[in-house]
Amino acid sequence: MPIEQNGDASIDGVSLRSLPKVSLHDHLDGGLRPATIIELADAAGVEVPEHDAAALGGWIATQSDSGSLVEYLKTFDLTTAVMQTREGLTRVAREFVEDLAADGVVYGEVRWAPEQHVSKGLSLDDAVDAVQRGIDEGEDAAAAAGHDIRVGQLISAMRHTDRSLEIARLAVSWRDRGAVGFDIAGPEDGFPPSRLREAFDYLASQFFPTTVHAGEAAGIDSIRSALLDGRALRLGHGVRIASDLEFVGREGDDVQVRFGDVARWVRDREIPLELSPSSNLQTGAVAAWGEELSDHPFDLLYQLGFAVTVNVDNRTMSGTSLTRELALLTETFDYDLADIEAFQLNAAAGAFLPVEEREELVEVIAAGFDR
Repeated sequence: MPIEQNGDASIDGVSLRSLPKVSLHDHLDGGLRPATIIELADAAGVEVPEHDAAALGGWIATQSDSGSLVEYLKTFDLTTAVMQTREGLTRVAREFVEDLAADGVVYGEVRWAPEQHVSKGLSLDDAVDAVQRGIDEGEDAAAAAGHDIRVGQLISAMRHTDRSLEIARLAVSWRDRGAVGFDIAGPEDGFPPSRLREAFDYLASQFFPTTVHAGEAAGIDSIRSALLDGRALRLGHGVRIASDLEFVGREGDDVQVRFGDVARWVRDREIPLELSPSSNLQTGAVAAWGEELSDHPFDLLYQLGFAVTVNVDNRTMSGTSLTRELALLTETFDYDLADIEAFQLNAAAGAFLPVEEREELVEVIAAGFDR
């Protein structure tokens, strides 16, 4: 089954791209079209390493394949540099939604950090408004093309700066105007969620949902802090939750494991794990288990009953799409359509939507897979 970023794959003759999908962990500044980067860079006077779209896409993917989250994050210097104007933000957001729709996504949440897009004079509100305008335009364009999609903003604070409370207030102020939740992003190791406790206390007082990057570049203590200090309803990646599982033996084909307290809490409370297979390999998040997708604890977590979801993290940096990630997992772990549907239902259940709308989303997914 040949798998390319913009190609397709099928299971039992069913196109993966045609199936309804939910995307929960997808960064705006990690999903730019290379051609758009070049055009916006030319207009802004930003240097680019390649002036051909295909070559630039290849350069970004190569730079991202470092095995280090810190090195991986450096590729964002280029993308954020071309996202400093209202026009640039709106265009990127519009194309982002169009690309999701083309990939079969029916509901998506796009995360981004407004504080990183104000170097040319935009206010935080200006930046959020520009992105929302682009989202609205993208949804309208998708509808005109016959594809219904809804996309909500996850407003992120950078965990290594001191603006988290300000960004939390910004996110709440955009509730009911496009913002559906809050996130913290940036270097995880050394910057635990407890450092942003004041912001999380405020969000909790406003009953505003949070997802927290944890268990990607740091371990169980980071996940524990995300749950206790961040009141996380989902874990951004969370892959290192597997380090809180102890292998004790086999019984037939079943792996026997002993759960640590954090792993049991996450599993039993069905807290979604926003796993991003290709990205997790690139950043070294799964280095403790190996360097190949077959070493990723995704399948172990799935078989043990964790609420696993499949995500792209950064489409441009990983040269991927949600269809491609599902195809890679299917090829590696021999999943069938029932498994692919289960991942979408997990994501729908974890979406930051009112329960009635989550139920409608579940119905859309079920109907699509039934067809």
